[in-house]
Amino acid sequence: MVESGGKCVILKPNLKKRESMQLLGNIEAKTDSKGRVFLPAAFRKELQGSGSGFLVLRKDVWQPCLTLYPESSWNDLMGTLRSRINRWNPLHQQIYRQFLSDVEMVSVDSSGRILIPRRLMEAAGISQTLRFIGMGDYIEMWSGEKTEEPFVNADDFKRELEALMCGLPQQSATGKEAGNE
Repeated sequence: MVESGGKCVILKPNLKKRESMQLLGNIEAKTDSKGRVFLPAAFRKELQGSGSGFLVLRKDVWQPCLTLYPESSWNDLMGTLRSRINRWNPLHQQIYRQFLSDVEMVSVDSSGRILIPRRLMEAAGISQTLRFIGMGDYIEMWSGEKTEEPFVNADDFKRELEALMCGLPQQSATGKEAGNE
């Protein structure tokens, strides 16, 4: 990476063999009266190609959305979490318990649908329309009524993406430079 006239230029792309799933896209869908929704075809195809045996659905920790993890991504996440938890620390045990208590195992039916439990739909504010957003190795599911909520405004996006890609100081969620709070 080299800076050229104030702009960041990437000299060499990462040509590493693709090893993980690439769940990408921003797709609208509608639930039926039972809470079933068609998993977008692009996501189904990627999941089938990965050999994922099951999906894990939970309410996101920070955002008003649901997160849908393929088996391999969930196992990676759980491995990381387990490696950082001291089983003899009561607070760690409570955090682990709370994280897992909001999990639902879901499967794709023969028609390509998943069933979203009513309690999770309510927790994420999803009524009938929803938006699937592919996040690389997992999928976020947002209320279709909250079309702008998952995103930052265009100017902040450009500034923060440049900071991330060029190693410049970033702003925190409070608007202060990260690390200087």
